[in-house]
Amino acid sequence: MDHALSRRQLAAALAAAPLIAIAGRAQAQAYPGKPIRFIVPYVAGGTTDLVARLVGEKVGARLGQPVVIESRPGAGGNIGMDAVAKSAPDGYTIGFGAISTNALNPHIYKSVPFDPRKDFTAISLLGTSTIVLEVGPKLPVKTVAEFIARAKAEPGLQYGTAGNGTSMHLAAVLFGQMTGTQLTHVAYRGSAPGINDLLGGHLGAMFDNLPASLPHIQAGKLTALAVASATRSPALPDVPTIAEAGLPGYAVEPWFGVYGPSGLPPAIVEVLNAAFVEALGAPEVKDKLLQAGFNPKASSAAELAALTASEYEKFGKIAREAKITIE
Repeated sequence: MDHALSRRQLAAALAAAPLIAIAGRAQAQAYPGKPIRFIVPYVAGGTTDLVARLVGEKVGARLGQPVVIESRPGAGGNIGMDAVAKSAPDGYTIGFGAISTNALNPHIYKSVPFDPRKDFTAISLLGTSTIVLEVGPKLPVKTVAEFIARAKAEPGLQYGTAGNGTSMHLAAVLFGQMTGTQLTHVAYRGSAPGINDLLGGHLGAMFDNLPASLPHIQAGKLTALAVASATRSPALPDVPTIAEAGLPGYAVEPWFGVYGPSGLPPAIVEVLNAAFVEALGAPEVKDKLLQAGFNPKASSAAELAALTASEYEKFGKIAREAKITIE
């Protein structure tokens, strides 16, 4: 009886498989039938907002439905991404995830309401940003070597970032670990107030996202010592990487990607991935993002999932060694 039942169940499953595949294709063909909500878990007006709006407009044009940008900042991006994780897996709510929300935050926040390894479906990489080590008029050094020498001569030398637990903070922590320097972190609420203190001579140095600082660097008001990425930034081709400047193997490169909630049907993932890949490849979109210091780069859903998993492990190790915790 049991064997017969098993055979009947197997036969039923095999018979149902083509029907499930057909249903999946039909679902993708009907999708999207209404506007798509694109949650950006950071404040409006920043780099992520710019990227989301430029790319979202192109995605909407391809899909025939508007992509509505919704800013839901707070808790280092956790609030917005939690809303994505808890949304229906129907393709009408997607989120602007990042190295912080999907690889770093679970290791440093005492309470994170989602598990990035289980609660999201990867859709496509959006690209990378560049972290720049820069100084203002208060700290007249011109190279990374000079900065390290100054930091060793003045233990506790202050540097700023756009916030505690950000990728910029982790970049500075790794820098301190690799150089044996004791730096004091000043956490700001975003890049703008830190840049203001840097320009005003109240702060010596910053590890900042390049798009926010680029206009001041180009104007000669701030000095870029090096970038934290593995390769030089197209926006600052004459500025070395930190690895080139004397720390071989050093690299911290913030990345951003599109995620849906767990259980998003593969057919819908395929539709969304194709739309984001096309949008990021559009010359007018690429040019505007590059000018802003953002490096657009699409990927397959599987590539983003693999990147998320590997970065989750990497930054967990750095955070544990640095004993970084946020309430």
